[in-house]
Amino acid sequence: MKLNYKIIFHFFGLLLLFNGGFMLLAAFLSFCYKDGATFNLFLAGISVLLFGVLAMLCTKNHTKEMNKREGYLVVAFGWIVMTLSGTLPYLFTGAIPDFTNAIFETISGYTTTGSTILNDIESLPKGILFWRSLTHWIGGMGIIVLAIAILPLLGIGGMQLFAAEAPGPSADKLHPRITDTAKRLWLIYFGYTAAETLFLSLAGMSFFDALNHSMSTLSTGGFSTKNASMAFWNYSPLIQYIVIFFMFLAGTNFVLSYFAFKGNVSKVVKDEEFKLYFKFIVIFTLIVGGIIYYNSFLNGASAFGHPMVWGDGEGSFRHALFQVVAIVTTTGFVSADYTLWAPFLLVFFFGLMFLGGSAGSTSGGVKIVRHLVLIKNGFLEFKRSLHPSAILPVRYNNKSVSGEIVFNVLGFFILYMLSFIVGSLGFALLGLDFQSSIGVAASSLGNVGPALGEFGPAHNFFEMPAAGKWWAAFLMLIGRLELFTVLILFTPFFWRNR
Repeated sequence: MKLNYKIIFHFFGLLLLFNGGFMLLAAFLSFCYKDGATFNLFLAGISVLLFGVLAMLCTKNHTKEMNKREGYLVVAFGWIVMTLSGTLPYLFTGAIPDFTNAIFETISGYTTTGSTILNDIESLPKGILFWRSLTHWIGGMGIIVLAIAILPLLGIGGMQLFAAEAPGPSADKLHPRITDTAKRLWLIYFGYTAAETLFLSLAGMSFFDALNHSMSTLSTGGFSTKNASMAFWNYSPLIQYIVIFFMFLAGTNFVLSYFAFKGNVSKVVKDEEFKLYFKFIVIFTLIVGGIIYYNSFLNGASAFGHPMVWGDGEGSFRHALFQVVAIVTTTGFVSADYTLWAPFLLVFFFGLMFLGGSAGSTSGGVKIVRHLVLIKNGFLEFKRSLHPSAILPVRYNNKSVSGEIVFNVLGFFILYMLSFIVGSLGFALLGLDFQSSIGVAASSLGNVGPALGEFGPAHNFFEMPAAGKWWAAFLMLIGRLELFTVLILFTPFFWRNR
């Protein structure tokens, strides 16, 4: 098998240029706030830029052809290259001196998981906090999708990459040209981030906190600038409602946002995935809110407390809505410690970790559309057993779904559950208890953030064994790239001669 290595490394060079550029942006902000980390951040940015320039110069005479295998390699290793270079700001500034911890924090950022090893976030320089949020923001829309908008400069079509980056069942194209699609999506993404920053600033957050939380929200990441995460603003319901609204938008297919801006609202309203996503959030919020409201012992039981600023009813509704949206969209912000609420809710939130947001959003997890196809196919199996000769296709948005896509969804779900079981066994092998093992595996694979047990919303991942952090990092990566993209590299036929 002959691979076009030059174009692969050329692409890595381009990714490093991006990463270095964003580091210099963090260095500039550090300079503005005079937090003492400017020089080291600048050094990290320059180092990455030099590596990027070197990689691009060494491969400038590459053949401008990329097949599917090279697309998969670029996507999977592209994220690893970004992660390795993304650790430099932490290592150079001494914010996270340990390499394993720096890798964990960085990959948690790029995969928009939001799990952290930091004990005292507020003591970090502002440049580093900004860099943490930037890793979310870059990873949010997909590092590769960003690069697709630049691919015409390289003379590459980019279809192979899009197929590898977004292997979901509905690759809805806004425009025939993939680069235009990427540009439009990035414009919406940037616009939402700017809008949320403005609204949070008006609601009483400092500009710095507003900017960081906007980047974390839209990427469905979950890194915060405060030790208590969003619980810091438990006495500011307005701030929490703004974050809830934008978390909901981030968990919605960005293509639908595009249609809404174009004035085609009926397309949004009629979309089956969006309708199910909305219904899920409403029903789950009512269940959780009802339990919180009728359990008076909750007040003060949590590590974060549950201040009912606008009365018990509104407080119960807000905390319920916040946690449900945060976990369904895999953002992972917390305003309360849901593990202390009730045994039923603990299992309930654990189940939500397997849901995921909409396809085409920045959310991780299984995705609503896959659950929809699985449910519809399950019901049709009953009909097929009664009418074995009938042709009963699965229908989505009034169109029949091909058998190939249904098999892809079934295959994905089986592989996801197997990955979860193997992931849990890995953590149990390292000495974690049952609750922590299944919680961390579900959280890492679904890119949620907070887990259960020792690694719940009120705790961080600092105490996890080093091998556990590497294992969690691997699960975050395969979860973010929807399993197939990374796991295909472990199959012998991928490397075999054609």
